[in-house]
Amino acid sequence: MPDAWRPGRLHSAPPVYHVLLTNRYLTSRVIPLIAVAAVAMCVALVIIVVSVMTGFLDMVKASGRTLVGDVIVSYPMTGIPYYERLIDRIASLGEVAAATPVVESLGLLKMPYPAGERKQTETVQVWGIDPVTLGRVTGYDETLYWRPPAGGEIFSEDDFRSALEAELGPDALTTLYERGSALEAADGSDRAIVLGMHVSIGNERQRDGTYRPVFGPLGYWFMPRYEVGLTVVPVGSSGGLLDPVTRGFQVVNEFVSGVFLIDDKRVMIPLAQAQDMLRLVPSTILDDDDEDSGFVDPARVTMVLARAVDGVPPDALRDRIATAYNAFREELLLDPTVHPSVVPPPIGAGLQVQTWRQQQRQFIDPVEKERELMRVLFSIIYLVCAGLVLSIFWAIVYEKTRDIGILRSVGASRLGISAIFLRYGAIIGAVGAVIGLGLAYLVVRNINGIHQAIGEPAPVWSWVGAFALAAGAVGMLVWRSFSGFLLPVVLWAIAAVACVGLGIGLLLHRGTLIWDPSVYYFSEIPNHLDPVTAVTTMLGAVVFSVLGAFVPAMKAADTDPVRALRYE
Repeated sequence: MPDAWRPGRLHSAPPVYHVLLTNRYLTSRVIPLIAVAAVAMCVALVIIVVSVMTGFLDMVKASGRTLVGDVIVSYPMTGIPYYERLIDRIASLGEVAAATPVVESLGLLKMPYPAGERKQTETVQVWGIDPVTLGRVTGYDETLYWRPPAGGEIFSEDDFRSALEAELGPDALTTLYERGSALEAADGSDRAIVLGMHVSIGNERQRDGTYRPVFGPLGYWFMPRYEVGLTVVPVGSSGGLLDPVTRGFQVVNEFVSGVFLIDDKRVMIPLAQAQDMLRLVPSTILDDDDEDSGFVDPARVTMVLARAVDGVPPDALRDRIATAYNAFREELLLDPTVHPSVVPPPIGAGLQVQTWRQQQRQFIDPVEKERELMRVLFSIIYLVCAGLVLSIFWAIVYEKTRDIGILRSVGASRLGISAIFLRYGAIIGAVGAVIGLGLAYLVVRNINGIHQAIGEPAPVWSWVGAFALAAGAVGMLVWRSFSGFLLPVVLWAIAAVACVGLGIGLLLHRGTLIWDPSVYYFSEIPNHLDPVTAVTTMLGAVVFSVLGAFVPAMKAADTDPVRALRYE
């Protein structure tokens, strides 16, 4: 007999029996597969939920820079005077790639629909912009929707832009893009406006992500065919409201930023028009006797946006711009041509210099905390894995008592016996984690397609197939009822009821909207797997599976070989 198999020597031999017994326990019974499936479902659930929340947070962070640049200098309502000097000073910084002025206000937009005299009015966020410099800071040109194909893009036949070119001519989209880029009306004036895609209720999002204007009594509501009326309320230097101002603008294009709240409310008009309508144009400063004081109240803007050069963090740029602003203010205080009343306040006294993250911190910080809270709460699922593995292994230990007694009687050590079940638990955790990762990847990557499918009536083949499976299950139920065994009958009965329920549910399903863009900020569900979450979740599944196997492993290690051999 080889030394390795002599009593007292098994523990010193290579642990071949560990592998053999682990493989046998895994492949010869169905119950370990239940544990693998449970671990896989737990892993998939955690990865899917946290990945969507992480993707949502990443989209917020990415959109912040895309929409407002890296740093914002803002002084609402009253506005920043001599903003051209401030922009020149900011642009001279080596860390700044571009800077642009913006006037922001609220307004009412009178739409061209419905047909008849009474038109619908939308509440909008008005941005007065310089389209050229705004494009350098935020990529404004790239958000314009009515534009010719770019970068090898090809419009499908179902894309309304293809139909638009066929109807209005091959240069129609180019013309719209140029007018939107320059904010210039067809007559060459600056009475032009660009709307967010969802400002008009006439634009419908299609399954492929494109937009199509809906059809009305006067034809489709394609907004660049119409003019709109914009009303704003200026604010006086003392803070009081002045008389509302209304002007007509020609819609020259629409934009899609990808953020529903922006696309649903924001409109762009030329900077000069916004300044004029909001009384932010130059005016004469009167003295105490209401006579010309010889000073001028200059044109103003409510924000200056700046974009950092590549590699410069927003926080560093904010500090540099804050220093530049302080120097700009000191310059105005020492300038004899500047009236003291128009010198802007120091930072913190109404005027803010913030990064895009600071500006959105009231939204970003709670989401980050909710994500971490979600990770903690979903960690409870690991206890489910551990409890399930413990229950299954405890049953296996009792079932394999004689096997354990034989191994102990021929010299297997307590450590060797416990290692069998710990290895067993680790393999179940690892296999379940890998399967869960694959399942999570498939769901996350196709989550928008899944959502679209849920939002539409179930196809005929789905409920027909469910009823066909139900019929097959009923047939097996009848056939197995003659076998004399109760378990197959119960299982096939459950399968038949489940398939019938599924078929009825699919037959009655008419579409359910889960991800409403008006509620969830973005128009699409984030579909990128979070690698950090995936790795930590998989490691947690393996660790807790091993912990679940620990108690049964110790129970097996403490088995008395004499009693085990007498075990019935």
